[in-house]
Amino acid sequence: MKIKRQKQAKKTISFYKFNFNVREPFQILLDGTFCQAALKNKIQIKEQMPKYLMGEVQFCTTNCALKELETLGKELYGAKIILQKFQVRKCQHFQSPVPASECLLSMLQDTNPHHYFVATQDHTLTAGLKKIPGVPLLYIILNTIVLDKPSQSSLDHVQAVQLGELVSPAQQQSIRSLKEEQGISQQDRERRGKKRKRKQGNPNPLSCLKKKKKKGVPTPPLKKTEQGEKRKRSRHKRSRMNDSSSAPSVTNP
Repeated sequence: MKIKRQKQAKKTISFYKFNFNVREPFQILLDGTFCQAALKNKIQIKEQMPKYLMGEVQFCTTNCALKELETLGKELYGAKIILQKFQVRKCQHFQSPVPASECLLSMLQDTNPHHYFVATQDHTLTAGLKKIPGVPLLYIILNTIVLDKPSQSSLDHVQAVQLGELVSPAQQQSIRSLKEEQGISQQDRERRGKKRKRKQGNPNPLSCLKKKKKKGVPTPPLKKTEQGEKRKRSRHKRSRMNDSSSAPSVTNP
């Protein structure tokens, strides 16, 4: 039974690792109800939780959860002692504490960006957690710690990502890291989005070139005449014509 339960936990953890970028050390957010159930069932949380999840674990809680145990009296004194041993994360209700269920839900926001596991026995809190995709839920049943199967909201989110309707947190993180490596920031994207005005420059030098002459008989270059000198005309052809006309005609006898 223990082997089967651990196999199921391994499968569930792989689901959250692949689809929601959950990584070690796993951050376990606990409330007083879980500590009270562990005390009642003689479960050593610090020893058994890492073995069950097969990885490094960090336990944490909130100030509101501790205040709630203080107001409930001596009956939950043992749970309060256990919860005080864990790290206290800052919440938004430091000056005016709220019920632990409300505080833990606010820590997760809408998408559980810090990848918290939540350990609780509170049914109201459990119902709220199942509406948030990517939240692994832990509870105690039959003297054992159980990691709940992925909620329907998590399954729907993964299906939407596979259909291309959404971008998974893992893909978002990989995109951010690639942009940081290549030095692409939001300012660069804004600069690229703006259209640059073209400056009026000089005409294209290739368009100013003279047309090439057709290949043929090369024309002799014209001789430059100096100022004051008249251009001489060639009378070679006329002299020949005059000579031919002045020559006497010869008649045959």
